[in-house]
Amino acid sequence: MIDDEPALADFVAQTAEMCGFLPMQTSNDTAFRDQFMADPPAMVALDLGMPGMDGIELLRFLSAQGFEGPVLIISGFDRRILESAFRLGSALGLDMVGPLEKPARIDELEAILERSKPRLVE
Repeated sequence: MIDDEPALADFVAQTAEMCGFLPMQTSNDTAFRDQFMADPPAMVALDLGMPGMDGIELLRFLSAQGFEGPVLIISGFDRRILESAFRLGSALGLDMVGPLEKPARIDELEAILERSKPRLVE
């Protein structure tokens, strides 16, 4: 999870852990990229509005790296912007799931995480 709001990042990480994931979280795009290059995650959840590298740039980064895992956008932007970013990620060849609007509800997040699990073992 990469998000500049610690409370949301903690919420997503705790929910992911309850669903059987081993979450890693950061609010720093450089730390995310370094960790990604060292040990690519199975799934990525990201916010569109980030300092430094924004969510669109992160989608491009993930695509350039050939990332094949699910990518979930969780953001407070308008629904139309979320859907545009989702379509862009799909056009870049990413396996997009969601998106979720902030504040995300736990039942919606759990449902997306549970649906994403089978994609991780294919």
